[in-house]
Order: sequence, then structure tokens, then C-alpha cells
Amino acid sequence: MDLHSLISRIEAGERIDGDDFLRLEREASLHQLAFLAHGMRRRLHPDPVVTYVIDRNINYTDICVSACKFCAFFKAPDEVGGQVLSHDILSAKIAETQALGGTQVLLQGGLHPTLPLEFYEEMLRVMKATGIHIHGFSPPEIIHFSRLSGLSIVTVIKRLMAAGLDSIPGGGAEILSNRVRRELAPNKCDADQWIEVMETAHGLGLRTTATMMFGHIETTAERLEHLQRVRDLQDRTGGFTAFIPWPFQPDHTPLAAVRRIEKTTAVSYLRMLALSRIFLDNIRNIQASWVTQGPKIAQLSLFFGANDFGSTMIEENVVAAAGVRFRLSEEEIRRLVTDAGFRPQQRLMDYTPV
Repeated sequence: MDLHSLISRIEAGERIDGDDFLRLEREASLHQLAFLAHGMRRRLHPDPVVTYVIDRNINYTDICVSACKFCAFFKAPDEVGGQVLSHDILSAKIAETQALGGTQVLLQGGLHPTLPLEFYEEMLRVMKATGIHIHGFSPPEIIHFSRLSGLSIVTVIKRLMAAGLDSIPGGGAEILSNRVRRELAPNKCDADQWIEVMETAHGLGLRTTATMMFGHIETTAERLEHLQRVRDLQDRTGGFTAFIPWPFQPDHTPLAAVRRIEKTTAVSYLRMLALSRIFLDNIRNIQASWVTQGPKIAQLSLFFGANDFGSTMIEENVVAAAGVRFRLSEEEIRRLVTDAGFRPQQRLMDYTPV
């Protein structure tokens, strides 16, 4: 099949397979990918609405035994300067978020070697007393809690839900290829475990997101493997609310210290964003990454398949540790969306309009 026949199939709404994805990645121009991705976005979202959420990222600890080679944020357990946030600090951060119109917090932290499951349950109860939606604990954290406690994944998630957990973020996915994960993060859960956590959460009624951090040591085939795993799980459960692809930020990371890895260009990012929108036909929402790309490229993302501007991110620490410090207020997000010809709409985690 030639490229033009493939493009005609996509325009007709047909699902593409892995070979089709690889052909598009090799042969389609930037403009062709934008046209196809924007067409799919308009089929899924006919109204010219771009959503966003007001929240903050709370990293409850930076102490971590995973020692991922792509992370500039973590502190080793014996390293000076690591911390665990107190309940008073957590409550103050939530109060500030709510005062700014925030509806949720994204709660993630390092894989602390000694904190018991009861610590996280109490933290959730304190936070949930404020009424905030807690979008917390990525799959590597859930697997870590399971290992430390000796409890099953389903038991851990049920206990966290009982303490106040509302949904699970898609962090820690990186690339869902075990070859990549063994090299970059051998102490973190593998790709199969990441999928298992999400499938278990979906089965318990929790909605989750999915992410992909690309642009480091992975191949194009491994990017496809990642997308295929996510799409297959969504076919089984329908539990993902959104997909967020974002490029690796190499500065100050152990990986960049031993390998020369250039930052992903805006063009490469937009191509991957569009390919994700085209391939993931069963996930309604694709999020732009202004945190890594800046406001103007994020604005352009709205024509490459993205229908969501993500979070205001009142606070963000992990990407900032790699030297990238873009900041946007709600007013700026609304202006960028409006100037691009769309209508901004605040949302909740499950995409219910506020």
C-alpha cells in the first residue's frame, strides 16, 4: 500500500496497524501528519473547545531508590537534602491551590525505601479532608508499595482508594519496552507491571491517564510498542481519559552525563504528537506539553491532534530540575487557546466541564 492509499484510509476513519504507523513515521510530511491528526481530533471533538485543568504537582518526597538515569530530581536515600513533606506543608499547598480555583492535585513522589503503606493512607486522609481530587501514585509507586508491604496490587489500590485516592496518573511509563526500561531504570517496575497496575485500577473503577516520555534511547519500533500496549489496554477497559506524550529533558540527568542526547526539536515533538493522535483512536483526549515545549509550540499542538492544554501546574518540580521552567497562569492559557481560534474550557480529571 502506498502512502496516499494509507492517508485515504485514515481520512475515512479506519484504524491503522503497526506497519501503517511505521510507514507514516517514515514517509509522511509534517503537514500530512498535522492534517490527519487534526482531522481525527475534529471527528472526536466537533466543537472547537480546548480543555484545561487547574491543579498543582505535589512531590511528597524526592528520596528514591530507583535512581533512574533520566531523572534530575531524585535524591538517594543517603544523600543530603532529601525530604518528606509534612502534613502541614501538604495542607498549605492544597489551600493555595483551592484559592486559585484548583480542583485537583497530582500527587507523586520518589520510591522511598522505608515508608510503610500506612504512611500513604494517612497522607491521603489528611489531603482528602480538604475536598480536593487526588490524582496520585503512578504505577511504579503502586508496585513499590506492593513490594514493601507484601500485599497484592489490587489490595494496595483498594486501601489507597479507601483512604481517598480518586484517580491514577500515567507517570512512570517512559517507554513501555522492557529493553529500554532495563537500561534506563532497572529498579523500577517493568512494562508488564505498569500495564497490570492500570488494568487493575480500571477494573476497580478508577480512571487513569497514560504518558510517554520519548526522545532518549528508544527506537521507533519501541515507541510503537508503547502505543500498542496503551491502545490494547484501552480496548479492554476503556479506563484511560487522556494520553500525554512529552519529550525527554536531558539537562542535569545522569543519562546525559554519559550519552550525548540532543533535546527533541519542536518538529520532532509535533510529529510524535500527531502520530499518537492518529494511532490512539480509542483515547478521546490528547494533551499538549507546554511544560516542556513552551506556550507557542503548545498552541501549535492544537493543530497536531491535541485537544487539551493540560494543567496550569501551579507547582512543578521534576521537569524544572532538568532546567526547563515554563510557567502559565489560567489567564494565559485561556488567551493562548482563544488566540488559536478555540474556546477554552476548565475541566475536571474525567473531562467533566467546570
